[in-house]
Amino acid sequence: MSSGHFDSASLADIDETDRQLLRLLQTQARMSITELAERVNLSATPCARRIKRLEDAGIITGYHTKTDAQKLGYPLAVFIAISMDRHTAERFEQFETKVQSFDEVVSCSIVTGRTEDYLIKVRVRDMAHYEEFLLHRLNRIEGVAQVHTSFELREVFSRSVI
Repeated sequence: MSSGHFDSASLADIDETDRQLLRLLQTQARMSITELAERVNLSATPCARRIKRLEDAGIITGYHTKTDAQKLGYPLAVFIAISMDRHTAERFEQFETKVQSFDEVVSCSIVTGRTEDYLIKVRVRDMAHYEEFLLHRLNRIEGVAQVHTSFELREVFSRSVI
């Protein structure tokens, strides 16, 4: 880590202090540098340098506010598996660009091991909102051949901490 940069070959060089910082920031991103430094037994300046290095390396990609979708009026979580009509780079790029523009879509992944190509998670107000989303937007994306919907009964847990 002497260069201050990480690459795929040196990711194993991230030490336990870096891992502690990442865990703390993933669960409490508003923690001050002073408090972070205390928690990992560093002074503020070296702590800030480590965080900056992790940001520059693209390991820390941003800081986010976690919200309660139910309290914001979007209690219904829907998983939608999508099959595309053709498997071309252009078709996939077009789909990904379009689906990313929909505020209801909270995640989108290309998947294997299924007949479907994509799995998206959508948040909607109610069934009428879901119907509008499905029939008037998702199904109108060129190349969408088939969709399979599963409704989330209850989220057991969700985390991004690694």
